[in-house]
Amino acid sequence: MRTSKVVTGISLALLLATGACERQAKTDQAEAPTPSRPTATAMPDDRASPTLAAIKQRGRLNCGVNQGLVGFAYTDNRGAWRGFDVDFCRATAAAIFGDPDAVRFVPLTAELRFEALRDGRVDVLWRNTSWTMSRDTGGELSFAGINYYDGQGFLVRRALNLNSAAELNGARICVQTGSTTELNVEDYFRTRGIEFRPVMVKTEEEARQAYAREECDAFTADISALAAARTTLANPQQHAILPDVISKEPLGPVVRQGDDQWTAVIRWTLNALILGEELGVTKSNVAGLARDSQEPRIRRLLGEDGEFGPSIGLPRSWARDAIAAGGNYGEIFERNLGQQSALNLARGLNAQWSARPGGLIYALPIR
Repeated sequence: MRTSKVVTGISLALLLATGACERQAKTDQAEAPTPSRPTATAMPDDRASPTLAAIKQRGRLNCGVNQGLVGFAYTDNRGAWRGFDVDFCRATAAAIFGDPDAVRFVPLTAELRFEALRDGRVDVLWRNTSWTMSRDTGGELSFAGINYYDGQGFLVRRALNLNSAAELNGARICVQTGSTTELNVEDYFRTRGIEFRPVMVKTEEEARQAYAREECDAFTADISALAAARTTLANPQQHAILPDVISKEPLGPVVRQGDDQWTAVIRWTLNALILGEELGVTKSNVAGLARDSQEPRIRRLLGEDGEFGPSIGLPRSWARDAIAAGGNYGEIFERNLGQQSALNLARGLNAQWSARPGGLIYALPIR
């Protein structure tokens, strides 16, 4: 009897141990991560982006822009804001709220723009700002993309009969402080052993006025800014932009560092407008394409397929609303800077990559 009891006890222990192992194996299997294909999923709430949460609670976007630069950001005779950068502000507001007018424009000087962003007075700078290494790696700012490829040049009076900036030896040159312009012009003349006399001013407006009063022989700035300045002069045809391009100035939107979700909102709003032009989605046909198109890229762009908007805290219709606000990238360019504008600038480097001749404008894929 004692032997039978011992055997029975051992058998019972083995059964219990086997059951425990099976239960543990099932638990381990349930807790193991399930492999899945990457996909765009809705963000659980706005806590992933404190900036976006604050904007939604406030009910409007605070957008930093130039104080007054024809073509980019200026007020018309009715006091309404117009311009290339202004339209990107409105597109961003539309992506968030479905309303391009849910935006407050904050005019900023070059010297104060980054301070205003760091202090939270604005949510984003859509303000002709060059992307440089020191700005990008300084620990406070993040560039979300490039919306205009520019370069620095010189505006001079035709009466001087100049063919090159190298002929500006001893010239008085109006230069705005607090910008890459000041550093670029010093580099250009120093490397060529050319003497010049800088006339330092705080704003582009002051530089334009000083040049108009003939307090300087040349005005140096981004070529787009020089084209804008020329339209404000009494006799624009008496002034020429020299052929020299002395720098690369990739201009783009800037946000505070540390809010990756908000950076993504700005980056993908810009990309949506660029992709809209590439795919032929315009302000006038966006609603019809959203309803009828079977093209997969268009359906993803316009929110008919996938959850790409919710994945960054926006509605599914974010890109559709952004394009409906003021058109795609090409429409915004032509209206403010191109052939439909007073500046009449060629697309040049700002043409689509697929154009003939091609440019540098290239949208990241929405997949």
